[in-house]
Amino acid sequence: MAATITLPESVLQAIRVLERFIRRILAVELYREGRLSLGKAAEVAGARNKWEMVMLLDEKGVALDYSAEDAEQDLNTLKKYLERPNTNDCSRTGHEDHKNNR
Repeated sequence: MAATITLPESVLQAIRVLERFIRRILAVELYREGRLSLGKAAEVAGARNKWEMVMLLDEKGVALDYSAEDAEQDLNTLKKYLERPNTNDCSRTGHEDHKNNR
């Protein structure tokens, strides 16, 4: 049996803020304990990317556990990103301002 309740928008907003706060603390603590990788911690925290998670860890005084393997993986990812064609690159289209030529 399901029950439905109606809450004011302000209460719902407060719940969302609290959820984000709890997720961030949980992610930081689980990362600190070594139970989550940086990427998984970023996902749990709702961070946009790993670098945002690194900033959060720094704010909380948590040392980054960044191994040589992590560095190599990130370097390979960066290389792949830099090697792919960029369709938004104006220099390849011959247009000075790609946005104005739509």
